[in-house]
Amino acid sequence: MILREMVVDDLDQVMEIEQDLFAVPWTREGYFTFLTRDDAMFLVVEEKGRILAYCGLLMVLDEGDVTNVAVRRDRQKEGIGNFLMESLIRLADGMGVTTIHLEVRSGNETAIRLYERNGFARDGIRRNYYTDPVEDALLMTRHPQ
Repeated sequence: MILREMVVDDLDQVMEIEQDLFAVPWTREGYFTFLTRDDAMFLVVEEKGRILAYCGLLMVLDEGDVTNVAVRRDRQKEGIGNFLMESLIRLADGMGVTTIHLEVRSGNETAIRLYERNGFARDGIRRNYYTDPVEDALLMTRHPQ
């Protein structure tokens, strides 16, 4: 597996995963916009030219917000998500980002466990944040260690 920055040529594969996993997927244009920003870091995990997972982080000074984390459905539960999160945290730290925030569906226990294993703590709820289906967002933060 190779970890690298996401590039525009990755968007076809990223959009396949995005549309498969999310009820309200990001648009191709949305990704394109973020790929051109200096305050954004988007990563992919690839194997033999096939994208297995991706994530994004928006950065302001020493803080970051995780925009998304996705692992191809047929490759979930192999540790790829954990590898991706550990890598994102390490790279963000190297860029001076020490506090990282995220939102996750309150019913997504698999993702919540992944984030907790990576040092994120629960610190709030956004009621009815998600649609299709309507669900609360659990707010989580990883503080400097």
